[in-house]
Amino acid sequence: MLTTEIANLVGVTPETVRFYTRKGLIIASRDPNNGYKIYDQSAADKLMFITHARNIGFSLKQIEEIIDSSQSGQSPCPTVREMLNNKIIETKHKIEQYQKHLVLMENTYAEWQLEPDMTPNGKSICCLIDDWSDKHQVNFTKEKPNDN
Repeated sequence: MLTTEIANLVGVTPETVRFYTRKGLIIASRDPNNGYKIYDQSAADKLMFITHARNIGFSLKQIEEIIDSSQSGQSPCPTVREMLNNKIIETKHKIEQYQKHLVLMENTYAEWQLEPDMTPNGKSICCLIDDWSDKHQVNFTKEKPNDN
């Protein structure tokens, strides 16, 4: 199968196939006539496994560990269970953080509905955010930017 064929079979983009090939997670041979990469059924099976593992939430590093464990003849199942349990705990923590953040955003939005629109005065860019920062004494030196 060519790159586009294996991608279509598994339901990923050709770039995803190329990326996993560069990472060494799947292997392709070369067509001697034209140099195109050719994937066999085992590459398609592994690509499907990687896709399923990614959908569950495993990182590429974890998937590599799982594949390495399997290829060494050991059952990766105990490790996979532990990884997934840790991912569940981590996800619950993130949900808790998001819920707290959502409450903060909703409360801020409700406060801002009562505030007048103001024209920038040369010191402030947006009075809503500047006033909010003053009220909540945000420590900007410790916060990490988050583009979410």
